[in-house]
Amino acid sequence: MNTKTNLEAVTENELPIQNNIKSLWEKLMKAKIGVLPLPLYIVLAAIILTASVYNTLPADMIGGFAVIMILGMLLGDLGQRIPILKEIGGPAILALLVPSILVFLNVINTSSMEAVTTLMKTSNFLYFYISCLVVGSILGMNRKVLIQGFTRMFAPLIVGTVLAVVAGMLVGLLFGYDLQHTFFYIVVPIIGGGIGEGILPLSIAYSSILGGSAESFVSQMIPAAVIGNIFAVVSAGLMMRLGEKKKHLSGNGKLVKSEDGNEVPEEKEKVIDFSLMGAGLLIACTFFIVGTLGQKFIGVPGPVVMILFATLIKCLKVMPHKMEDGAHNLYKFISTSLTWPLMVGLGMLYIPLEDVVKIVTPAYVIVCASVVFIMMLSGYFVGKLMKMYPVDAAIVTGCHSGLGGTGDVAILSASKRMALMPFAQVATRIGGVSTVILASLLLKLLS
Repeated sequence: MNTKTNLEAVTENELPIQNNIKSLWEKLMKAKIGVLPLPLYIVLAAIILTASVYNTLPADMIGGFAVIMILGMLLGDLGQRIPILKEIGGPAILALLVPSILVFLNVINTSSMEAVTTLMKTSNFLYFYISCLVVGSILGMNRKVLIQGFTRMFAPLIVGTVLAVVAGMLVGLLFGYDLQHTFFYIVVPIIGGGIGEGILPLSIAYSSILGGSAESFVSQMIPAAVIGNIFAVVSAGLMMRLGEKKKHLSGNGKLVKSEDGNEVPEEKEKVIDFSLMGAGLLIACTFFIVGTLGQKFIGVPGPVVMILFATLIKCLKVMPHKMEDGAHNLYKFISTSLTWPLMVGLGMLYIPLEDVVKIVTPAYVIVCASVVFIMMLSGYFVGKLMKMYPVDAAIVTGCHSGLGGTGDVAILSASKRMALMPFAQVATRIGGVSTVILASLLLKLLS
């Protein structure tokens, strides 16, 4: 009768343990945060956290990308998993608000803040992102759809703006707010085109007309813009859900129907040529520079000039198809990989909860909500009359009630419609500039 040696017995006893460890490891590797396996995510997060704690995190684009990407992957992933929240744009809401709350609570250390500030402000990552999306989506868009979209979108935008102003003032009056205060300090900041393009010029105008420091007016207007943006993000998420349930109401990122009311046929997906993406990057950057030149010489906001120039190039068919493909492929990469990280950076630097907390009351929140909801409802119904997809028309119109470029990213990402960025930028920029000019003139007349 054979007897097993002690070594063989030990080996057999170790096998179940080894198998269990292997099975556990395989399960851990299948669990993911974003696209990263969980163990790898934990290792990367630990390295970045350690570097920030010991002040060795590079205060440049490298450190900035590391911080926003590690947080963006986590918050975007959580937003897609949490019940109810995932149905109303959870990734966008978490990616914006959680970093803002962490900054408000002083949880994020100085090293991380410096790195993200360098990336977002010094390196101007927001405008780089928007340029890639605008140029890539326009050059990759069906030419006929592009022209129809720009010609039809102004009707829901104008009607939505007028009705939103009226609704906001009436709701404000209902809660005891003065009509003039409601208009200039709640409604106008929401539809003014964001902080940099709307609230800051408004604060300077208000200061020159009424006296006092521009900073005091900024602190009065920012809460409305921030709250309005949050409601716009939630509303966009709800619109997305409506489009998923009633597919005939949604273009899934297309704004207009064909002349007979049917959906414009999908263009065949092109094979990605990575060598062309470099050309697409150069084209996007150059188009943005065209915008800055246009702003200097003709006074029109740079992003609007960029959009008009890209549209003109597309309509005239002067850009080689391969170059259009390169710009469009870059757009797909940027929108897929960098949206949630970008929103983390925006939440850290552009959503000042401290200012919001000081001034917010339930009545104030309801007034802000009424402006946004009426804006989107108007876009929905007017868009339907204009033979546009009502869900997509509502979302584009709602971008007028967001925080400028920041709001456009948040609203479109919450509704999974980044392809609408060119139209959203027009709604935000032209609508915002018009609001700032008209509000300033009206305040001067009333003073």
